[in-house]
Amino acid sequence: MPTADELLNTRTLTDLATVMTASGAAPAEHLRGCGTRLAGLGFSGRVTAVKEAVLADLAEDYPAFEAVIHAALRQPGFTGWMTLPVGEAVAERALAHGVFEPALALLAELTPRLTAETAVWPFLRHDLQRALRTILTWTDHPDPHVRRLASEGTRPRLPWAFRLPALVADPTPALPVLDALRRDPSPYVRRSVANHLNDISRDHPATAVATAARWLTDPAPTTPAVVRHGLRTLVKAGHPQALALLGHDPDASIAVTGPDVVTDRVPIGNDLVFRCKVTNTGSRTEHLVVDYAIHHRKASGALVPKVFKLTTRSLAPGEDWSAVRRHSLRPLSTRRYHPGLHRIHLQVNGRPHGTADFILDPEPPDHP
Repeated sequence: MPTADELLNTRTLTDLATVMTASGAAPAEHLRGCGTRLAGLGFSGRVTAVKEAVLADLAEDYPAFEAVIHAALRQPGFTGWMTLPVGEAVAERALAHGVFEPALALLAELTPRLTAETAVWPFLRHDLQRALRTILTWTDHPDPHVRRLASEGTRPRLPWAFRLPALVADPTPALPVLDALRRDPSPYVRRSVANHLNDISRDHPATAVATAARWLTDPAPTTPAVVRHGLRTLVKAGHPQALALLGHDPDASIAVTGPDVVTDRVPIGNDLVFRCKVTNTGSRTEHLVVDYAIHHRKASGALVPKVFKLTTRSLAPGEDWSAVRRHSLRPLSTRRYHPGLHRIHLQVNGRPHGTADFILDPEPPDHP
């Protein structure tokens, strides 16, 4: 994943200042000086710093401010990550001056340069229904980036942004957006629809399953894939209605062997290796989702499971599937490992099968 410095750095700021100067914001002195203040800031801090520099360099009057952004949009160099804080500046300046629909239209023009999804959120928080009226019109826009903005901008839980409390509490006001886009010809848009449905499933599983079931009563050829991706969190959690909707019987006639741990002691930074086998012992074809859960040791000593994907496949009567898998235990920025007893179990159609323990040893002192 790119670092904050790779996304927004002094060169980005120099390029943005050049664009803004040419667009009527001369001399863009705050943008030119902003690059020296980015050191030590994370990505969100950098976005805020650049946004504030844009607001300081551009006119306080909203029509004059908007005119500069429109001029910038005529320049091919105005693209990529430099546009994200500009979108945030549009939202702040517009709402401060009571400008609503014209600013949303400007964000729709900005989004093809990267994305303007986080800049849509202040309008949704300010007046949910008013914003949704405009956003719904984007669902038949000729540009797939704008159609995706309709879905992505109304997601209750974007992974790298603030939540939308109103839509976390009740996601139904945004469902017409998803209904309009679920058959979209662009995979880029359909993936956003699926991710939005997955967000809903985290807080309102019954709503997500009911929405998916409704879509499957009148499907496009692409609908099953959208539904599978949209219900993936519920499938990993073994949600019976989600599994049944996708044709995975929790009571499938199967025999499960393993997991057999090949590496029962693993130094931090190395791989756990395990093998497993699933056999269809029944008289009908079984449609199976096979996952595994690693029970990670926390600092408190508690073991907390996290589910990972193995395979989705159909097995005819008497057929089996076997695998040897490697699972990396390399520390990540989002996961810290603690030495000691860990555990693994398999999960087939949401049901746990088999358990094996392994020891996670401390990272070797000379490990890079």
